[in-house]
Formats: sequence, C-alpha cells, structure tokens
Amino acid sequence: MRFAFLIPPMMLLAACGQGEEKKDKTEVSINAGDEHGGVEITAGKDGNGRIKIGGDGVGIDMKIPDFVDLDVEGDFDIDGVKLYPGSNVTTVNVDASDKNGQDKATVELGFTSPAAPAKAADWMAGEFARKNIQVQRAGDTLRGTTKDGDDFKIDFGPDGANAKGKVTITKS
Repeated sequence: MRFAFLIPPMMLLAACGQGEEKKDKTEVSINAGDEHGGVEITAGKDGNGRIKIGGDGVGIDMKIPDFVDLDVEGDFDIDGVKLYPGSNVTTVNVDASDKNGQDKATVELGFTSPAAPAKAADWMAGEFARKNIQVQRAGDTLRGTTKDGDDFKIDFGPDGANAKGKVTITKS
C-alpha cells in the first residue's frame, strides 16, 4: 500500500506531548488517498487522535491518546511569510488525493489574531510585498500564488476587537 511508509512516523508522533499539562490544542484533520486506499488522521482540541488506514485488503483503525503537540504557528509560512505575530492556529485540515494521475490537495488553517482584521491583513500584505510576492486584496482578503504555483487565500474576519480567519492553499 502506498501510504504504509506513514505508519512509523505517525506512531512516533503519538508519543509527543505525553505527560504535559492539558490545554486546548490545534484540531487536525488529514485525509490522503488514491484509488488503492487512504490514510485519515484526526486529533481534537484535547490532543486525542485517531489513525485510519485502509485499502487493498488492509484496515487499521487506532485511537491514540495525546496524539500530537504541534507547533503550527512556528512551522507555518507561505514562502517565508508567517501569520500576524501572536496568531494562534486553531484548526488544520488537509485533503489530498492522487487518483487517476490527478494530484490535488487543499490545506485549510483556521486562526485567530490579536489585531483587528484590517490591521492583520495590512501587516501580512506588507510582509508579502517585502518578499516580492504579489497578492491581490479585496477588503480583508488576500489572494496570491506561492512560488511553487499553489493558489492561496487568506480571509480575515472580526472576532470582537481581534481577527479570526482562514488560510486556504490549493494545489490542483
């Protein structure tokens, strides 16, 4: 099965974060597959996760406590541009497939920022300009294309005095 190579690193990730104090963690959902099967990985705000692997006569479904303690904020960027300082990633959803030679993927990150939507959008637009990355802006939404050719969109909306938003990166 094509995704069997993912099993050992997933098992190592399962040990991350054990013994640490409980706090809300990033919700994670990853779905990857092709015509032969797929892998589904989920983790809730409590850190508990589940791995499902299936295809061509194989089926694995495991619950994993304290699945991962990801540093999404520290690791995430678009061509070197990070989210507004102090932002927190609240959700990560990855949907990828390679069916009939069609390699497609969509990554969505939900986030909160400690600034009003316009201020956070202004800051990120400025950071993209410093990296010579063209973005189009409509209100508090930024759109562009990564150096790898993937389309991205960053939506900022109000959340009280702060911003709440979503990054969507699409490869097709």
